[in-house]
Amino acid sequence: MPARKLVPAFALLALALTACGGGPDGAGGGPAQQPGGGVSAGVPDTAPVLAKITKDEQLNAGLPAPVKQAGVLRMGSYLQSAPNNFYAADGKTPVGYEVDLAKAIGAKLGLTVAHQDMAFSSLITSLQSGRIDLTMAAMNDTAERQQQIDFVDYFTSGITIMVRKGNPDGVNGPETLCGKAVAVVQGTSHQKYATEQSERCKQGGKPEITVTATDSDTQNQNQLRTGRVAAVLNDLPSAVYISKTAGEGQFFEVIPGEPINGGPYGIGVNKGNAGLAQSVQKALQALVTDGTYNEILRAWGVEQGAVGEVKLNGGS
Repeated sequence: MPARKLVPAFALLALALTACGGGPDGAGGGPAQQPGGGVSAGVPDTAPVLAKITKDEQLNAGLPAPVKQAGVLRMGSYLQSAPNNFYAADGKTPVGYEVDLAKAIGAKLGLTVAHQDMAFSSLITSLQSGRIDLTMAAMNDTAERQQQIDFVDYFTSGITIMVRKGNPDGVNGPETLCGKAVAVVQGTSHQKYATEQSERCKQGGKPEITVTATDSDTQNQNQLRTGRVAAVLNDLPSAVYISKTAGEGQFFEVIPGEPINGGPYGIGVNKGNAGLAQSVQKALQALVTDGTYNEILRAWGVEQGAVGEVKLNGGS
């Protein structure tokens, strides 16, 4: 997320699936199971994709000795953020496209992955203290954060436009928001962008956007469903997940196209651990090259954010 200022309110959609807790998350593990059996709602079955991954002996040999000997990647995450990473219906199994990517990277390196759930604000300090090896929690790779840690970039996110199913208001992109009402969450980059776009509409001789700022994404969804606004602005993964799960996929849809003001999400690595960063980069690039990476993103419906080249620190 552009500044990670707010806990995404769409996580409320997943509260029925969540609870406190956590535990080891083995590479190649199966989909989340409900207590009575079956895959959790909104969770694709990616087990067959993960099962195909084979250990790369060369990459395994190049791992830093402590990590190789431990056989485990300690992954710090904020497990409250569907579809990035959240808990399944059992309240203890981590799921999400980031969880699947972490499993895939672990499998390629010949390691298992143990998720540790923690506050987003404590991820960088936990990494620096050595409590965890990596972070993966929809954290934007920014110049400011690069002063503290390194990043292996794995996804491009940005602002996405969500509309009612069937797009009755004919919203096809930012320029078609002129003269329409748009809902955003107060204090986010989405609000800033909507205000800027409204000014561009005005300068182009078109009606301004009516920007409605609320306290939660849930309120925005209600306004969209009832037609009080024509669109909602949200981050790409959030909007995709909402459109797939709300009303069993019958309430909303996401306007196709590249994310607006897109930027990379990065796997955080301690600056003193360049060898691990390079190993993770090479493993993820191998998964991009052989198609596994894209299979995982497609399963979660977030392939719009795929990267073609895995870079360290945004390629800087």
